[in-house]
Amino acid sequence: MGFASKIFGSHSKKDGDFFMGMIKILGFKPKRLHFYKKAFLHRSVNEKDQAGNPMNYERLEFLGDSMLGTIISQHLFIEVPEGDEGYLTKMRSKIVSRKHLNQLGRDLGLIAFVESRIPKTHFGENIHGNVFEALIGAIYMDRGYRYCQKFILEKVIDPYVDIEQLEGKVISYKSLIIEWCQKQKKAFDYQVYDDTGKDALKHFAVKLRIENQVVAKARATSKKKAEEKASKRAYYALQDKMNQS
Repeated sequence: MGFASKIFGSHSKKDGDFFMGMIKILGFKPKRLHFYKKAFLHRSVNEKDQAGNPMNYERLEFLGDSMLGTIISQHLFIEVPEGDEGYLTKMRSKIVSRKHLNQLGRDLGLIAFVESRIPKTHFGENIHGNVFEALIGAIYMDRGYRYCQKFILEKVIDPYVDIEQLEGKVISYKSLIIEWCQKQKKAFDYQVYDDTGKDALKHFAVKLRIENQVVAKARATSKKKAEEKASKRAYYALQDKMNQS
């Protein structure tokens, strides 16, 4: 009889498969599997506990977000003794950016464990980062701070965190453009205009004007993404001027 079968019995093959999947991701055996199962439960399943409280990953996501921030902050505090508060805050933001968390969730294949009544193909990118944070929350509830810290060290810090590379990593091109315009006292605005594209999925088109001159255009599936894309193009177009100021 296999290891999982000994634990769960033949009638719980699904639990056994989930248990083995968690061991592979975590690198240790979960003690209280229900926390991990909840970490992958989407609100669309609409389950409630005995007290009538919603059961989904959102509360664990909240907890995991806090634990991730705390452990990354501790790591930076120790590893960068010369860094002031502003520097440490900026570096932490780069490590725990939504884009980075989504990448971590994708790399671990967490979407495969999500239970939902919505087809997984309909989820946006953030589902990957959301369940990654929920998984950290589950680890903390099951095994405490030490195991949580070890998981983040092995899965986040060791493979992904290079202080020197992160120092040059841009979090938001839009923030860079706005900061530069304000510093140089230049008027700017992001203008949404009619998108004549024929894509099946709705797109937003944006023009970035600086001092009444259009410096970049972009289109994307959301206004926020289009603005960021236009800002990135503007940054590279104005890079020499920005670096001189």
